[in-house]
Formats: sequence, structure tokens, C-alpha cells
Amino acid sequence: MFLYELPTSGAISFSDFCSDLTVNKRHVVNIPAATQARANIRAVLKDSKRTEHGSKDFLQLVKLLEEYMPQLRGIIECIAHDEIALRSDPLFSWRTTLSANIFHTSPRLSIPGVQADLAFSLLTYAFALSNLARSTVISLGRYEYDRAISESDRKAKDDQLNVAVDFLCRASGIYTYVADVVIPDWENQIKGGPTGFEQPPELSREVNNALAKMALADAQTLAIRKYLSKAAYDSNVTPGPPLPASHPSPSLIAKMHLECSSLYSSARSLVKTIGTRKRPSSAPESTGEVSTELRKYLADQTVLNGALAHKWLGVEAGEKGGFQRGGDAVGYMAWAKKELQDLKDGGKGISLVREDKDVKDQLKQKIVDELESVNIFFKYYKKANDSIHFQPVPMQAELQAKIPAGIMAIAAKPYVPRAPAFGPGSIAHIQAQADQLVFEDDVLRPSHTDTSSPTITPGATGTYAGAGAYF
Repeated sequence: MFLYELPTSGAISFSDFCSDLTVNKRHVVNIPAATQARANIRAVLKDSKRTEHGSKDFLQLVKLLEEYMPQLRGIIECIAHDEIALRSDPLFSWRTTLSANIFHTSPRLSIPGVQADLAFSLLTYAFALSNLARSTVISLGRYEYDRAISESDRKAKDDQLNVAVDFLCRASGIYTYVADVVIPDWENQIKGGPTGFEQPPELSREVNNALAKMALADAQTLAIRKYLSKAAYDSNVTPGPPLPASHPSPSLIAKMHLECSSLYSSARSLVKTIGTRKRPSSAPESTGEVSTELRKYLADQTVLNGALAHKWLGVEAGEKGGFQRGGDAVGYMAWAKKELQDLKDGGKGISLVREDKDVKDQLKQKIVDELESVNIFFKYYKKANDSIHFQPVPMQAELQAKIPAGIMAIAAKPYVPRAPAFGPGSIAHIQAQADQLVFEDDVLRPSHTDTSSPTITPGATGTYAGAGAYF
């Protein structure tokens, strides 16, 4: 899984450019509170730069970002409803960690608009969730191949894989929200502003859509691993055919890998479009492209998942296709074997960006394990076809024509922003409006007391002189 470099941000005080326009100055406390929440994030991000990956507390960062974004949304809503005014156009300083640059450092940019700070905060949130998922997976190790693991322990680790899948599905939803909502709002906000500003990859719809696809593909690869967990454990002693009874459908696994390969490929195509844009001359450090490491990761995963799809299509043909598909089984296995061998030998390359030795070894081990598995199946199916089935082995083009469409077994979790911490849309604001409506209703409602004209009841005639005598 890809390791995101977390960005850092410069210090900023909302009080420097925000004026409270409310009559009772009710935001005089809220504005500094938003500044403090942002400062907490900045401190954690700076500390993260000086911390080894294994010791980084991504969960703490996630919690701080969840506290800050309602504060920032409060500022944004108050500006939109004229409860807060901007004394000057704010600039937010962020390091762009997705950019490729000639000095191999993360350039710092001053980005206009409050929406830009929301975009970078959300992206940092998604990066942290992705890295948290990655740390969770690394902590599990290769548990499904542990012959001594108990059934309860294996299921507990399966549950942890599901947690990592959830993190990635949430990250995918955040990237989509940034692409579809935040970036268009930011572009409208800065319309007519100063020219010559270089839009970083983080503020590109194409890149965010690519990251959404990549996170979803990463999540599905973990879901595949979880589906195969019991079968992998049952095959520890005797790997290869025949498949254990606990094995899920090879066709299903193949289709899931095909969809992963398609998602990685689409993501790679999207990020490559960034380098074709015209750049202002004021950005000498940046190459105008997404980082080489990210593009390399997408290329590698496209090939790896394609190879695994071919492997499982071969298993489907060999295990369930009967003697008529004996040649298909050999052909798909030979295809997968060649692709995996290319990855192992470095023909296609293995992404090792910003990863320690343990991660490098895990990546290599994954390809070695899969190549070993493919070789076992290939030898078995080739021997069966040469001695029993006698079917011709199709050419790669013929096999390509038989490949089915991929399928998704999971879905991204749409990001639903939390209510603003204050101002229009906040819980306190909604409650105040409700109370006002109740008050106005009480004032306008007519009284229930009797207001009809008094009636005169006939009584006894008076005793005064002339009583009852009317002339």
C-alpha cells in the first residue's frame, strides 16, 4: 500500500483577517477557537516530520482534524451569511506533497481562499486514514500463513483487515467530496483573483478522482485477502490444487482483481493528465507532474492485479472447466507467470517509495509468494493437459477475448461533513431559530380568554322610587 507523505502548514490566525459583524459579537470566542484547533494540527504535522513511520500517531491526527473541520466550516458559513467579514484575502501556506519537483523536496505554496484550507485539511484527513489502514495491515503480518494460529485469532485479524478496508473506503469518499464539492467552491471563490498562481495537484479534480479510485482499489485488495484468509490457512500444508472446500470462487476472485487493475489503470491515466498542463513561469521547482512514486505505484499495482486476475482465471479453468478448458488453464497460468516474473526481475519495477526495509521486504515477498503459487498450479495443469486433456493452449490474444468484466465487492463511503461548530447551520444556530419561531408563534396566537359582550340577566325589580316605571 502507498505511504503518503503528510503535508505541513504555516501558522495562521483567523483573527488577523476576520471581523465579527454580529451585534452582540458572539463570534469573538469562536474565531480564536478555530485558530487554536488549526494550530493543534500544525503542531502534530510538524512533529510527524521528525518521527519514524512506525511511531507516527495517525489516529491522533485523524481526531484533531475531525475537531478542526467543524470550526473551519463555521468560519466559512459565517462569511457566506455576513456574520464574519474578511478584512483581507487570506493566504494559507501548505506543502504540496503530491508534486514531482527537481529538488525532491515538498515545495511550500501560499494558496488563496478559505476553501483551499478546507481542501488541504480534508486531503490530510484522507492521507492519515490511508496511512492508518496501511499501519494496521503491516501490524497483522502474514497471519493467514501461520500454521500455529488459532481460529479465533485468525478471525480477529480478519476483523482488523475489515477495519483497514473501512478506513480506505472513507478516504475514497473524502477524495470524491473534495473533487466534486470543495474544489469547485474554491475555484469560484478565487475567480478574478491574481494570475500566475500554480494550481498544485492536491487542488486538481483529476488527481482527487484518481486518489478516490486508488483508495477503493487498495480497499478491495484487502477485501480479497480477507476472503482468501481461511483458504490460505487450510492450504498451508498442501498448497496448489485441489482447492480446499473453504476456498471462495476463483472466478469471483479473478473478477475482483480485474476491477482493481482497472481502477489503478484509470487512476494512473488521470494523474498523467496533470503533466500536460501549461505552467506559470513562477514555479521553477515543480515539474508540473504528480510525484514519480505515486505514478510508479499505480503502474505496479495495475500489472500485479492483472497478473493475479490471470492466475485465478487459470484456476477457474483448471478446477471447474473440465477437460475442454485444460489448455486455457495452462495459457492463463503461463501469462500470469510471465507478468510476475517481470515484476520480480524489475522489468516493470517495484515501488519502494519512502518505505523502510521491512516494507520493501514485504513487497518483494508478495511477488515471490504469488510466483511460487502460480508455478505450482502451472506445473499441475500442464502435466494434466499433456497427459490427459490434450487441449491446445490458446494464444494470449485468444485468452484476452475470454476475460470477463471486473466487479466491485465493496463501495466507497460518501463523506458527509459535520455541522459547523458555530454560525449558520450549527446546532446552536438551528436551536436558536427554533426557539425564535416558538416565541413569535406565542406572541401572534389569540388569547383563549372570553372576550364576548357581557349579557344582562333579568333580576328582581329594584326598590327605589319609580323602579319599573318607564315613561
